[in-house]
Amino acid sequence: MSTRSTVGAAILAGAVTAALASFAAAGPLTEAEGKAAMAAGKEKCYGIALAGQNDCAAGPGTTCQGSSTVDFQGNAWKFAAGGTCASIKVPGDRSGSPEPLTRDVPA
Repeated sequence: MSTRSTVGAAILAGAVTAALASFAAAGPLTEAEGKAAMAAGKEKCYGIALAGQNDCAAGPGTTCQGSSTVDFQGNAWKFAAGGTCASIKVPGDRSGSPEPLTRDVPA
């Protein structure tokens, strides 16, 4: 096998591995993962996740983790350090919330 073929095969293997890892990471949080985050002092914070990076609860028409379609979607949450949610600033002079928000919710 030539050096070029070896490098190409390595790149392809890396791409396949990355794709499989992203599928695994995009699954819903397990109950154990949620409890572990809460035990580590984290809290649910709505309206701070970028599109596709929420931890869960992205409202009707979505499945859960990674399913938000809008940056800072108000009904999608992400874990944040306990007690910091309301102080997290997002564009438009807005903040995160420990409760679901009605802003930036896709139609």
